[in-house]
Amino acid sequence: MAVILAIDTATRFISLALHDGQRLLLEHTWLTANNHTVELAPAIRAAFAQTRTTPSNLSAIAISQGPGSFTGLRIGMGVAKGLALATGCPLVAVPTLEIVAAAVPVAPEPLVAILQAGRGRLCAQMFRAADDRWEPVAPSAIVTWDRLLTALDGAALLAGEIDDGGREMLAACRQPVRVLPAAVTLRRAGFLAEMALSRLAAGQSADPRSVTPIYLHQPGAAQP
Repeated sequence: MAVILAIDTATRFISLALHDGQRLLLEHTWLTANNHTVELAPAIRAAFAQTRTTPSNLSAIAISQGPGSFTGLRIGMGVAKGLALATGCPLVAVPTLEIVAAAVPVAPEPLVAILQAGRGRLCAQMFRAADDRWEPVAPSAIVTWDRLLTALDGAALLAGEIDDGGREMLAACRQPVRVLPAAVTLRRAGFLAEMALSRLAAGQSADPRSVTPIYLHQPGAAQP
């Protein structure tokens, strides 16, 4: 049985999935206390054991490419690259905010996908409907809640990681902004796996040695 392993460690929410091209065999998503290094490898071993598969069954590996936390992305990317090189599997990297958008049913309003960036900042990206899918309108960027809400013109959907401060500002916002339910906006590796399947069918995979994370930085900030 050939399967795709999908790994997303872009933030404190970690998600894993195994997909055989037709069925989602396993999906596990949890909130970590920044213990990516300790928790990721045992979770992958448990996923193989639970589905009675092994790394030899892998046909491809999908990884959330970023933006996200430096540590989380580095750990996930390192594991994904190592497995891809060891097994000879293609590696498919998918931008993190596109994974958020993939879980949201297409609607007439624009969608803003969000990740927490720390210190009151967000990684945000706007999408608009194109046929039956969301297409990014502009690159992802680091913003504050004030800047994001000021930039919105009219109705919008918000999906992703929204902190308490953000919820307070949204509750006071007079614009018709709708926060989607948590079950819809949770970033899930099952969607990452299915996005990887589409990219593989279109010939979009990469040499694992050439794939790098997407990091966003404030203007003038030092690079890590």
